[in-house]
Amino acid sequence: MQIVVFNIPVEVIRKNIKNLHLSVLPPDGRVRVSAPTQLTDEAITMFVRTKLGWIKKQQEKFQQQPRQSERQYVSGETLYVWGKQYFLQVEYSYKGNALTLSGDKAILTVRKESSSKQRESFVNEWYRNLLKQEVAKYLPKWEKTTGLYCSSWQSKYMTTKWGTCNTNTQKIWLNLQLAKKPIESLEYVILHELAHLKVKSHGPEFVAILNQYMPQWQERKKLLNESKLDYMDSDFEE
Repeated sequence: MQIVVFNIPVEVIRKNIKNLHLSVLPPDGRVRVSAPTQLTDEAITMFVRTKLGWIKKQQEKFQQQPRQSERQYVSGETLYVWGKQYFLQVEYSYKGNALTLSGDKAILTVRKESSSKQRESFVNEWYRNLLKQEVAKYLPKWEKTTGLYCSSWQSKYMTTKWGTCNTNTQKIWLNLQLAKKPIESLEYVILHELAHLKVKSHGPEFVAILNQYMPQWQERKKLLNESKLDYMDSDFEE
């Protein structure tokens, strides 16, 4: 369910809880309220109104975070791979696309007439394969550590979440952009989503799981949310 308070969309999730919980979420500052099941829409709206100043302050922080500029996939641009910055060097060939890392360079080989969209599509698939390789290592590690097993996982490009979990099917989705972040961030998101297989909310029981298996999870979360974000179209709608 969604309400709008002074032009701010607010996601409302009703739960069997006693108190209201307000969150402004990375990377773009979307607003979410967890509310007791019986609380009226009017009461929730009034609550959000009293917090407007705090909400706008948090959203401004996200807007001020450094973002990578919109890419054309030409020489001189930057790419991030597992948290390390590389400078793009574009070369041309008709023997097939390729992307290789050498020193501080990411050498992208493409057809000269290829469009930026075609280059982007190839690079995203390259990231997808990279992510698959690392998840193949770290997902079984954390499943064995926690005793929590997902039925399957997939990656997709997301602009508002690093990961998500379907507790009915036990399936996990991981953001393709995680291949650009440090490995520690990937491990944190994997553990986070596995924990949701046992606890749907982010309450004390959920936090206890993170504390038990990854005592430094808050530092990893901060590292992830403070890292450079992708370019986002100004007319983006969720």
